[in-house]
Amino acid sequence: MTDDPFTTADAPVNELAPDSRYLRRRWTRLVSWPGLILGVLAGFGAALYFAWVLSPLELTNIHPRQLGEGGRAQYMAMVAVSYSEGTDINTTVERLLAVVPPGRDPFQEVADVACDLAQSGYGSTTSGIEAIRAMKTLYQLQLKTSCADDLVLVAAAPTQIVQIQLATPTPPPPPTKTPTVAPPAEPTPTAFEVFVPTPVEQDEYVLINVSTYCRLAARGLIEVYVQDFNGQGIPGQPVRARWNGGEDVFYTGLKPEISTAYADFEMENDVTYTIDMPDRSEPGTRQLQPVPCNTETGEVGRTSYRATFRPTG
Repeated sequence: MTDDPFTTADAPVNELAPDSRYLRRRWTRLVSWPGLILGVLAGFGAALYFAWVLSPLELTNIHPRQLGEGGRAQYMAMVAVSYSEGTDINTTVERLLAVVPPGRDPFQEVADVACDLAQSGYGSTTSGIEAIRAMKTLYQLQLKTSCADDLVLVAAAPTQIVQIQLATPTPPPPPTKTPTVAPPAEPTPTAFEVFVPTPVEQDEYVLINVSTYCRLAARGLIEVYVQDFNGQGIPGQPVRARWNGGEDVFYTGLKPEISTAYADFEMENDVTYTIDMPDRSEPGTRQLQPVPCNTETGEVGRTSYRATFRPTG
């Protein structure tokens, strides 16, 4: 037995044995579990950002019925605009049927979509209100209505009725007690009534007044008011400004805080303009020039104009 007080006979001291601290597995010190989890989450987030934002999947060459709600509304608006620009009614119906669910009236679908667009911010732009107006023209000629009817007025046009034959399946007869072999049912054409507008006179409005004032600004302004017989404003009416080499169409009703009849156009200096209502009035002949002028206080401004259109009837 040794005299060392720190040893016993049952547990002899091995002076050559290493410290237990140095016997631990070194690889466990190389892995930080919180860091590993954060790295995986960061990589997953980066992958999602790349797939959804930087390089999203773009669907091409799809059927119109595969469009989402927004794409479906845009498609119907484009069909209506195409019709307003001269596309025949047969082609228009075929295009609508490509996006409308089976069994639904395509023109009522156009009316419902126009209502949704009119209640959204879509109608706050010139192109948006023009598209809604084209949709209104299309479905109102088919005697349909929607909540968009009060937002943009469209002149009514006389119509004539034609029939387009669309094949719809005829259900088979009910079974009898004695089975018989019958030939397969042939699709039976069903009449689908479509109203075709008859051309109307284009001179619906006349420019009744043009006055001038001096605007204290760098550019002149054309202010236009489109009114009914009683002097009430008519929103959604197109007004066109023309100049040598260009033109621009703007609409009434976009600034209701001024008037539902009101629309304006800012002129470029040293350019001469005429105004009219496209397809609704005679071409404008009055020359509008934003020449320099003096205000009542002697300040230099630009000549501006106020014009009023009213119905001819």
